[in-house]
Amino acid sequence: MNEQPFPQGRVQWAGENPGMYLKERAEGPFVALASFFRVVASPYGAGVGAVVMEAPESAVSRPDTLNVCVGDNEPLMRYLVKEYLSFFGAFKGQPGLQGLEYRRLTGSSSRNEMPHRYLEELRGEGLEIKLTWSEIGQPFLVDLPPAKSATGKHRMISLFADVPKAEAVINGRRLRGQSQPRDFQGRPGTTAFMAFAETWLLPK
Repeated sequence: MNEQPFPQGRVQWAGENPGMYLKERAEGPFVALASFFRVVASPYGAGVGAVVMEAPESAVSRPDTLNVCVGDNEPLMRYLVKEYLSFFGAFKGQPGLQGLEYRRLTGSSSRNEMPHRYLEELRGEGLEIKLTWSEIGQPFLVDLPPAKSATGKHRMISLFADVPKAEAVINGRRLRGQSQPRDFQGRPGTTAFMAFAETWLLPK
């Protein structure tokens, strides 16, 4: 048991990062991806934003199939995409990240009705996004050492919860796919999840 009250290292960013990685069948490819960020501390300050990809397999974003990043702090969002999101299992190697559009966030709102539902809405330039997580499971704490974290160099601590039902809507279009079962560090989980109090620490 680690009894050190102050883990050694430098906090890289901290905040919220719920996601939904959607598939049409459990063994199939990801057909739509969404990752929401509410950051309270980082080298680039605070900010709110999301990456939503209607066509992860496409390097070209089109009006009818957007691969977009919307946020109120573009330097922060670019930092998160480059240094973190691009290493997350569902996003890693996806051509859609190469053609990601960046748009300015003009408004956002959230509604926490856990465990029944959690909702994030974002508005941007020609953009309306609604992300809904439903039937949220019991929260549990995750503490991943660098060797097991997505980046391979950061310790990641967060409060997670599995979500069996999730829906993403962008400009009135419901994204394909559903939350599916997955293995999460040897634990049964789902490809949609809540992630609160998430902190990425670079150990000394």
